[in-house]
Amino acid sequence: MGAIAHPEVVLITGATGAIGAALAQAYAAPGRALVLQGRNEARLREVARVCEGLGAAVETKALDLRELTALGAWLDGVASRRAPDLAIVNAGAINVVPAGSAGESPEDAERVLSVNVVAAIATVTSLLPHMRRRGRGQVALMGSLLAWFGLPQAPAYCASKAALKIYGEALRAPLACEGIRVSVVLPGFVKSEMSDALRLPKPFMLSAEDAAARIKHGLERDKARISFPLPLAAGCWMLAAMPPAIARAMLGLLGFDRR
Repeated sequence: MGAIAHPEVVLITGATGAIGAALAQAYAAPGRALVLQGRNEARLREVARVCEGLGAAVETKALDLRELTALGAWLDGVASRRAPDLAIVNAGAINVVPAGSAGESPEDAERVLSVNVVAAIATVTSLLPHMRRRGRGQVALMGSLLAWFGLPQAPAYCASKAALKIYGEALRAPLACEGIRVSVVLPGFVKSEMSDALRLPKPFMLSAEDAAARIKHGLERDKARISFPLPLAAGCWMLAAMPPAIARAMLGLLGFDRR
């Protein structure tokens, strides 16, 4: 069984962020239902309005994903009515270490890991029983090319994306046997508030709309890893394969290895 090229029900977490909103609009179409989550209720209503204007039926939920009990109850309620054909686990948080500081605080690291890893895994595990009952479904986990190599400006963020990458790759083979497809999305720099917070060079910067189109294209083809843009993806992969001292020296020359 291949990926679902035309999913009827698409669930997107983090739909109020740049990529999440662009994905919602990319999937909005007549005959399709969108289930959108975000923390900013006003922004969520705005995204829903645009998607409804494109013909989609839209259901929204303003929710902090760190509230795991509420998250599970919401997802069970959604899936009991009609399980999503495609779930894009996109919600994310970042903490940028201030220049000259002693490092990342435990509280900041916990916040990032709670959203990017714990809540993401909770979303997947809540939806999987419903997809298993139908014997089909597709899950996309939003990672980052920074999963390949950690940057000192955002250590917890990089660690969280590395964890999500490995988690998705671990799920892909066994779930494929059950008709459920899993893809890991590894974008480079995408214009957003999150990328703006990073004080470093951002080569090959993409718009959120461009990123959403690439993600949708990759999911339609059931790609295990959806990595882009290619030059930056290749560079990150090569850095990860190098001896750490050489990779760190190269990052320093390029202006990435500093806070």
